[in-house]
Order: sequence, then structure tokens, then C-alpha cells
Amino acid sequence: MISSLYIFLGLAPSIIWLLFYLRRDVHPEPKSEVIKVFFYGMLVALGAIFLERGVFKIFKNLSPSPSILLILNTFLGAALIEEVLKYLVVKEKILTSPEFDEPIDAILYMMIAAMGFAGLENILVLLQLSSSLLLRQTLFILSLRFWGATFLHVLCSGTVGFWLSLSFEEKEKKMKIPFLGLGIAIFLHGLYNFFIIKGGKGFLVAALILISLALFVSFGLKKHGSKPGKELT
Repeated sequence: MISSLYIFLGLAPSIIWLLFYLRRDVHPEPKSEVIKVFFYGMLVALGAIFLERGVFKIFKNLSPSPSILLILNTFLGAALIEEVLKYLVVKEKILTSPEFDEPIDAILYMMIAAMGFAGLENILVLLQLSSSLLLRQTLFILSLRFWGATFLHVLCSGTVGFWLSLSFEEKEKKMKIPFLGLGIAIFLHGLYNFFIIKGGKGFLVAALILISLALFVSFGLKKHGSKPGKELT
């Protein structure tokens, strides 16, 4: 019973963000495609766990200083793996789909993959909690993830999606632009994790990163949402 509740609560933040952002699409995406990408986002989250554990172990065996180890873990062990896996979901499952026909779709599908990824993360976090925790305490933890980890995943992937959408307009740079977006997302994701772990005034820097990403993604959605008739060629 408790496990079922945690699964429901773990998916809730992702579903809320999903419904919020899908409303920004003038031409709604097929439900089957949305569910597929969301599911694959959850699936690669499992792969990320095993990859990260292996990479963390490798970095630890190198015996770097604590500060260097933190940088390696946050930027390469977590941010790099997670952002690349979310991007691969869209690259492998959506870019060749006939439903992928507008620039805004790149942003939305990247964010959908991220919501699935964050949804599974939330479930796993909740399942590790003690069953003796009150519902109020559980909801507090979940609210932190709603505005923190889940929002970060969504916004970082939305940033990648924005640059991916531009790659269809800049044909001569089609291969380079998505990697630029990935690089930016990986850096900001790692930076957010770094300052969250540092704590103290680091929380303020992390909040500023989220705000900046939210403004950028909103700009991207508005930019492409204002051209609903423009199809990819």
C-alpha cells in the first residue's frame, strides 16, 4: 500500500509539469508519443543509476582531493550521464518520427523525456524513505524535489531542446548546435548540483540557476509557439 502511494506521489510532480508545458503547444502531440517518450525517460533513469555508480567508483579509486572528487561526480558522474541519456531518448525515438514536425516539438519532447526521468528518480527516493514518516513529511520532501530536482531536469532538457530546434533552422550547423545545447545543460546541471551539495549560500546560486533556466526555456517556447504553422523540413 505504501509502495503504491509512493509511486503515485513520485510521478505526481512530473505529471503536473507535463500538463503545464503541454498546454504551450498549439498543435498537441499524440498521446501515444507522449507516453512513449515519458516511459523511455523513466527507463534510461535506471540505466543512469548503474552508470553513475560505476563512474563514482572509478573516480573514488583515483583518490583525488574531496573538492576535485565533488566536481568530477557532479559534472561528469551525474550531469553528463543524465543529460546525454535524456537527449538520446529523443534522438533515437522521436527525431525520425512524422509527428516531429515543428521546432517547438524538440523542446517539448526533451522536457517529456526529462519528466519521465525525474519521475522514476522521485519514486526511488520515496521508496528509500522510512515507512514511519508522516505523510506531511513525505509531501515536504516531494515539494522540494518538485521545485528542485524535477524542475532542474525539465529545464535542462528544455534548454537542449531549444538548441536542437535551432539546428533545423541552421542546416550547415545541424550537427554542432545540439552539442552546444548539451554542453550548456551539462554545465548548468553540474553547477546546480555542486552548489546544492555545498549548501549555505550555495542554495541561492542554485535558485538563480533555476530562475535563469526557466526564463530561457519560457523564451524558447514563446519563440517557437508564436510560429505554430512552421514545419520542419
